[in-house]
Amino acid sequence: MDIFIQQIINGLVLGSIYALVALGYTMVYGIMGLINFAHGEVVMIGAMVALTVIKLLAGSGLPVYIVILVALIAASAVCMAVGYAIERIAYRPLRRAPKLAPLITAIGVSIVLQNLAMLVWGRNYHAFPPILPVSEHEILGATITSVQVAIVLIAALLMAALIALIDHTRLGRAMRATSENPPIAQLMGVNINQIISLTFVIGSALAAVAGLMVSANYSIAHYYMGFMLGLKAFTAAVLGGIGNIAGAVLGGILLGLIESLGAGYIGDFTGGFLGSNYQDIFAFFVLIGVLVFRPSGLIGEKVSERA
Repeated sequence: MDIFIQQIINGLVLGSIYALVALGYTMVYGIMGLINFAHGEVVMIGAMVALTVIKLLAGSGLPVYIVILVALIAASAVCMAVGYAIERIAYRPLRRAPKLAPLITAIGVSIVLQNLAMLVWGRNYHAFPPILPVSEHEILGATITSVQVAIVLIAALLMAALIALIDHTRLGRAMRATSENPPIAQLMGVNINQIISLTFVIGSALAAVAGLMVSANYSIAHYYMGFMLGLKAFTAAVLGGIGNIAGAVLGGILLGLIESLGAGYIGDFTGGFLGSNYQDIFAFFVLIGVLVFRPSGLIGEKVSERA
């Protein structure tokens, strides 16, 4: 039982990160019908910027929470600027183009961001400085660290705040209107260019937080880290129902649990053949299964709620 609880905890931590990144995919798809494959690289940039700031301030004598807060603000600012630039330069000119054009552009932007990050931070892995207080808590025989508790709580608060923003604010109403019918929304006084840019900016800010969470959880960051993370978050968005905010959250949590339980139990069942070294394969099994049996996802796409 303690092994099962441990895998559930690991899955919730992993799923919280996937859900946070998946929100960026589902928001952009909901409002533009576009898969922004460069979103994983925005997460990577957030992690690298945050790590750089933390290293610069690690010996300054500032309290740990101030260092983390400054790093998070810097990473969010950079990621928001990158997200705005991506939308303004790469996607807006192609808004009326065939769907294949922005898709290829998204892949190209992803490669460009990877190479720019490699030029800035190099090819080597960057270790997270040991500044966070690491304390362990026992739950029914399983162990969870203070960093993992913080990841789950912060992710839950941010996801709840985003859902409240979409459902109960003027900006959220404008986003839903733009998602449902851009020309009519524009006739009603909505600046759809501004709303789409804000969607990218909000998703990029969440990506920055997710990047810091990933580097803190695994104590490492790398210029290529966003590729696989982005694919898994996209899988989570498809699993829940891409274009649906609640679906992205559900899909992220479920995918994290599936990966954790799959690597733990199926790995033991197969004698380690499909263990933790092959845990990435479970995400793509899920993606294939969803596309074959339920392409709309578990919750399904609700056009009136797409944001």
